[in-house]
Amino acid sequence: MDGLPAALVSEATTWCQQTLKAPIGCVGVGLHTGSRVSMTFRPAPADHGIVFRRTDLGLDIPARFDRVADTRLSTVLADGAARIGTVEHVMAALAGCGIDNALVEVDGPEPPILDGSAAPLVFLLDCAGTVEQDTARTRIEIHRTVRVQDGDAFAELRPAAPGATSLDMALSIDFKAAAIGRQALSLHLTPESFRHELSRARTFALAEEIDQLRAAGLARGGSLDNAVVVDQARVLNPTGLRMPDEFARHKLLDAVGDMALAGAPLIGRFVAHCSGHTLNNRLLRALFADRLAWREVSALPLSVAAA
Repeated sequence: MDGLPAALVSEATTWCQQTLKAPIGCVGVGLHTGSRVSMTFRPAPADHGIVFRRTDLGLDIPARFDRVADTRLSTVLADGAARIGTVEHVMAALAGCGIDNALVEVDGPEPPILDGSAAPLVFLLDCAGTVEQDTARTRIEIHRTVRVQDGDAFAELRPAAPGATSLDMALSIDFKAAAIGRQALSLHLTPESFRHELSRARTFALAEEIDQLRAAGLARGGSLDNAVVVDQARVLNPTGLRMPDEFARHKLLDAVGDMALAGAPLIGRFVAHCSGHTLNNRLLRALFADRLAWREVSALPLSVAAA
C-alpha cells in the first residue's frame, strides 16, 4: 500500500486481501463432541484462502461450499476421511473481520465453541492484528437471483443495488416456542456491523430436543455457558438474553459463516426465511451451478487504481 494517498487508504483496505499479523490460539470444548480441543489461527499468503488443518491427522481441508459434507445442526467440511465440524462461527468471525487468508489449525474434529458466539473469536483476531497484502481481493458479484426452498423456508441471493461493494442481508425466523417467536433482522454487512450487531449472538437450542441430540451423539459439549436454551416461553440461562432478538441475530451470524464458504466476499443481497445450514449450502451450490448468475470482480476501485 506504499504510495497511496492517505485519503484512499481506508477505501483500499477493503479491496486488498488481508491476513493475520501473528498466530494466536485458544483452547476449549467442542460443542458436539464435548472433547477438549485446541485451535490456532496462523497467517497465510495471498490467494491461500481459509484452510482448516487437522493437526491430529496431518490433513488440510479448504473452507469451501463444495467441501461441505454434513449440515445437521452445524456445517461440516470434509476431505476424504478427514472432517472438521461446526466451522460456521469461525468462518463468520474471519469474514466479519475481513480476513481472506488464514490457516486454522485444530487438533480435533471441531473448533472450540467458547461462549457459543463469535465474539471471543473476534477478540482473538483483534489481538493477532491484520496486515494488508499486495494482492487485490477477488469478490463474487451476483448477477441474477438464485433461490432454494424447502416448504416455507427459503434462501435467496439477489443482485446488489448499483454501486454496492459488499453484501446486504435480511433474515426472518418463526419458532413455535414463545420465547423466540417470529423475529427479523436486516443489515449491511461490514466489519463494524458484524462486530456490533451479530458477533455476540449465541447459538441456541430447545430444551425438549437436548436429550434426543445427545442420544444421537450431538451437543455433548453444550451447556448454559455456551448456548441459549429455551423451554417454551422461558429462557433457562440465568443471565437471560444478550439482546431481545438474539435468536435472529445468531441465525444471521451463521449465514455469514456459511456464505463465507463461497471462497470470496459476495456482492449482492442475501434474503432468507427460516433458513439454516442446509439451505445456505444449497444456495451456494445453486449459485455456482449457474455460470450466468455471478462473476468474479478483482480490480481495485478506479480512484485507488489510478492513484
